Amino acid sequence: MAGGAVVNTAGGKDYPGRLTLFVFFTCVVAATGGLIFGYDIGISGGVTSMNPFLKKFFPEVYKKKQMADSTNQYCKYDNQLLQTFTSSLYLAALVSSFFAATVTRVVGRKWSMFAGGFTFLVGAALNGAAQDLAMLIIGRILLGIGVGFANQSVPVYLSEMAPAHLRGMLNIGFQLMITIGILAAELINYGTNKIKAGYGWRISLALAAVPAAIITLGSLFLPDTPNSLIERGHPEEARRMLNRIRGSDVDVSEEYADLVVASEESKLVQHPWRNILDRKYRAQLTMAIMIPFFQQLTGINVIMFYAPVLFETLGFKGDASLMSAVITGLVNVFATLVSVFTVDRLGRRKLFLQGGMQMLVSQLVVGTLIAVKFGTSGVGDMPKGYAAAVVLFICIYVAGFAWSWGPLGWLVPSEIFPLEIRPAGQSINVSVNMLFTFVIAQAFLTMLCHLKFGLFYFFAGWVVIMTVFIALFLPETKGVPIEEMVLVWKGHWFWNRFIGDEDVHVGATNGKAANATA
Repeated sequence: MAGGAVVNTAGGKDYPGRLTLFVFFTCVVAATGGLIFGYDIGISGGVTSMNPFLKKFFPEVYKKKQMADSTNQYCKYDNQLLQTFTSSLYLAALVSSFFAATVTRVVGRKWSMFAGGFTFLVGAALNGAAQDLAMLIIGRILLGIGVGFANQSVPVYLSEMAPAHLRGMLNIGFQLMITIGILAAELINYGTNKIKAGYGWRISLALAAVPAAIITLGSLFLPDTPNSLIERGHPEEARRMLNRIRGSDVDVSEEYADLVVASEESKLVQHPWRNILDRKYRAQLTMAIMIPFFQQLTGINVIMFYAPVLFETLGFKGDASLMSAVITGLVNVFATLVSVFTVDRLGRRKLFLQGGMQMLVSQLVVGTLIAVKFGTSGVGDMPKGYAAAVVLFICIYVAGFAWSWGPLGWLVPSEIFPLEIRPAGQSINVSVNMLFTFVIAQAFLTMLCHLKFGLFYFFAGWVVIMTVFIALFLPETKGVPIEEMVLVWKGHWFWNRFIGDEDVHVGATNGKAANATA
């Protein structure tokens, strides 16, 4: 396949190590950092479709929603303040991810997770008790800071703790927790919407404290990674930790030696933010920018942020719109499990390419189904059978995303950076992700109002572009030790022109040989 790279493992460095119970549990606890991100994604759309919430904070939207069915269905939720409620979190996450990079590097991955969980906890309390829009937005900003720290540190932690041959599976635990958080939020919204006293939205927002408490307390019991311990000057502790996570009967000398070499090289880098712009890191920097950029332009957050609002716009009423969101949430969880068990067998590229084709077809079908019923006027009604077909194809779309761009959008950037620029690289990944999450969240309802059914065609067009990008420019990274990843880029038909022989580590040179395939 054009642009692919295959790593020849014959005679190469397959570090010994197995999935120990210790590694499994630490990775599960760390992955719960994804719960806070997922819970927020799921809770926002449900709360913004609840009448008591709209009546208190967004009365204009509430009045528009109560108008007769002759109203333009595409535009009834178009309100900048409502979009700011959702998107403010992601702007805060964008800014905080840069500070999180320093915390992650200087004091370790676990304390970055703790900071994220604690800040999210405070934000959840403010949101649940909100009396006015300002209090609501401040709470959202604190939630965003928490998300920025967690999303910066958790994927890196998982990639560093996992054995190379199981890195994909364990790292996708983060995305799995995001999907579980989304599903939990949608189920909670479905239940709290039935509270006739009108305070259900407060319970939905305040319960964000539960996943926040899990990662806050859990992080206190997590060990730090051998990579981080070496980086911070604790070599003996790092060796003991490496022995513990790979198995007490395993000789870790070779892997430890390569980690030390990588750490020594990283100490020569005084300015990681400047060095990441070096020619030899061009491939990694491109992926850290383009993968999260494309991930948001799949259109997934249109579904996940605004699922209840979107389904209500499509003609579903009240509880039906929330239940449809729950159905897509269930599909999201189970499809993510597919990637957990296939990513280290099939590889990253195959999942990316298959998922892209599946998303493309389903988006085109959904856009066409909506066009037939609502046209450009936005006035119309959707029979139950027809609505079921829309939900079916949205679920097919969600499944395609959940085993491709969803988990791999976090996995691939977290595993491709050498230690010396890893925190800076992950911060760029998170900040680009949050920037375009913010843009989509802020603009979606307005885009729906103006582009109408064409919005789905808009995202389908981007899916074509990103699928071609992956086919041409992303080499396969499964099973490759992180510190030897340079060989993958060196063996790629396009990226090898940016990497000189002197840029390849001595440890890596003695290991795997990478061969490009045309």
